[in-house]
Amino acid sequence: MEGVMGILRLRVKRGTNLAIRDRTRGTSDPYVVATLDHQKTKTKIVRDNCNPVWEDDLTLTIKDPKVPIKLTVYDKDTFSEDDNMGVTSVDVNPYFECLQMGSNLHHLPVGTKLETVQPNEHNRLVEESHIIWNNKAITQDMVLRLTDVESGEIEVQIEITPIENHRLSIFKT
Repeated sequence: MEGVMGILRLRVKRGTNLAIRDRTRGTSDPYVVATLDHQKTKTKIVRDNCNPVWEDDLTLTIKDPKVPIKLTVYDKDTFSEDDNMGVTSVDVNPYFECLQMGSNLHHLPVGTKLETVQPNEHNRLVEESHIIWNNKAITQDMVLRLTDVESGEIEVQIEITPIENHRLSIFKT
């Protein structure tokens, strides 16, 4: 896994108040596409639901912590191009900043809060969120506001596991 700094597990949990794209039925058939660098993966489609529960795990590799994860919600259409239902992104650099603590992390109890992240104009968080040490990985549960759409939020969990032999000093910005 040349050049890979970490493994990202993205659990796409649910969507809330997503936009209606199938006007005749008053609903949508949403799914989420996660893009990182040149990698792309997607959740299952949830039919006829603007408050879908996906509970899908998507896995991507991280080569550059400065490249954000892009999450795009689409409405699946049978006879035309799928409709965009909003977009959001997650900056992975704060996770690698936490990992710079190196071996000190392994001495922390599972569940230790490494950083509190407040909502701001850059991160699209709906509410305060925490980056947590979770036994060889760091996690963050968050609700993200979708942009370029009239309404919608998605709830996700990020888990990043660093590649053991990778030097953490390269993560410095």
